[in-house]
Amino acid sequence: MIYRRPHFTEYIMARLVTLAVFTGFVFSTLLYIFIPEVTIAFSAITLLILGFTIFIYAINRGARRMQKELMLINKYLDNLEKIEKVDYKAHFFTQEFEDLNQNLIKVLDSAKKREDIKQRYTAKLKLKNRQRADMISAIAHEFRNPIASIMGYAQTLEEDKEIPQALQEKFLSKIYNNGVKIEALLSRLVLWNQFESGEATLHPSEFDLYTLAQEVTTSLEEKYPQREIVLEGNSHMVEADRTLLEIVLKNLIENALKYSKDEVVVKIDDRISVIDKGAGISSSDISKVTKKFYRSGTHSWDNSMGLGLSIVKSILALHGTELEIESEEEKGSTFSFHL
Repeated sequence: MIYRRPHFTEYIMARLVTLAVFTGFVFSTLLYIFIPEVTIAFSAITLLILGFTIFIYAINRGARRMQKELMLINKYLDNLEKIEKVDYKAHFFTQEFEDLNQNLIKVLDSAKKREDIKQRYTAKLKLKNRQRADMISAIAHEFRNPIASIMGYAQTLEEDKEIPQALQEKFLSKIYNNGVKIEALLSRLVLWNQFESGEATLHPSEFDLYTLAQEVTTSLEEKYPQREIVLEGNSHMVEADRTLLEIVLKNLIENALKYSKDEVVVKIDDRISVIDKGAGISSSDISKVTKKFYRSGTHSWDNSMGLGLSIVKSILALHGTELEIESEEEKGSTFSFHL
């Protein structure tokens, strides 16, 4: 027969019955020897046996109750990985078991909280890993075209020494422009990393937002010579980080240029608004376009690694404001904020 450890009640009863039988035998023998009257001796022995029986019964009930309480406490521990919430309302016979019960509930509550924290941390870690993979994929995608262009033009210039001067200058200009594009992508990565690590800080100064918008507009008109950018409004002095707001305006205006064919309107008044008459954004996508790495299934609202509007949102948050988007598909969009 395979040996097993006895239960608490079995152990107590085995020891108690053994002790009772031995003690009863000894006392019964002594009573039989020292009491001459046989009737009295048997009566005393009977009373002794009855007393032992009552005593054993009482101990057995107490042992069973203690075993039941121990089993209930063990149930807490056994269900630790299964239960969502510790909510046992058992009442115990002895104060020691009640205290043990309350302490175990505290331990289980603490363990569940740690498990919840661990699960949230694991989920967050998985999200970060997924974002990192998306980032690497986006970087590879965005850098591939300008690098391929630079290599192609450079290889042509190296292999064909008879290329006309005008064409050489055109190829060199292409190489330079693609280098500028790579530099802009790297700058955006650095800026995004600063926001992610919490290292981005404001360097406020007082300046005219209308003048800044003129500078950004002029720069983008040189980059998109076939497009028209209409600047409306007048002087509007603000206290903000000029460099970061330049990034905001450039991102919003260039975003509008990429996804519309008509003119883009920039309004400077109590609100700063960038209005286009492009493809528009579906109602289901409006709440998502400012998320990191987001790309619509039909459009890539920001083709620079999905970070442009996310960076805009973070910069405006540093300034205590937020980006508001109004859009209707096939009619256009308005991106605006208030300083």
